[in-house]
Amino acid sequence: MTDRHTRVLVLGSLPGVASLQAQQYYAHPRNHFWRLIEAVIQSPLCVLPYEQRLNTLLAHHIGLWDVVAKARRQGSLDSQLRDIHHNDLQDLLAQLPDIRLVAFNGQTAGKAHIQLPAHQPYCILPSSSPAFTMPFEHKRDAWLQLATVLNT
Repeated sequence: MTDRHTRVLVLGSLPGVASLQAQQYYAHPRNHFWRLIEAVIQSPLCVLPYEQRLNTLLAHHIGLWDVVAKARRQGSLDSQLRDIHHNDLQDLLAQLPDIRLVAFNGQTAGKAHIQLPAHQPYCILPSSSPAFTMPFEHKRDAWLQLATVLNT
C-alpha cells in the first residue's frame, strides 16, 4: 500500500498467520506496529477501523509493503520462511518519486537492503512483532526516527 506521495516506506518480511487470516497488515493483537506508528505520527490509529488506519498512513506519507512476495512457512516466525521469492524493491521505489527513507521492520526484512539502489537511505528498525521481546519503549524510541524524516 503506497501512493506517489509516499516519503517513508515501511517494509515487513511477510504477514503472519493472524494477518493473513484477517487480510490486514499487522493484525496480531500483540504486534506493536500500530502503536509504534501512532507515536511516530502522534495520531490515534488503534481505535480506527483498518481502512481508516491505511488512509491515515497514506495521509502522513507512509507506505507499507513486504520484502517477500511468497514463501513457505509453518506458523508466523520469520525464522521458518523457506523457498523465499522477494518483491522487486527497485521497481517499487521507481514508482515513488517522493521517497526519502526505506524502513525495514526487523532484521529479517532488513536483509533485503541489498536490493536497494546505492543512494537510497534506509534503516533497520526493531521488529514490531511480539516474538521480538525488546520493551515497547525501546522499540518506540527507535521508530521515532521516522517522524524526523516525515517532518522535514
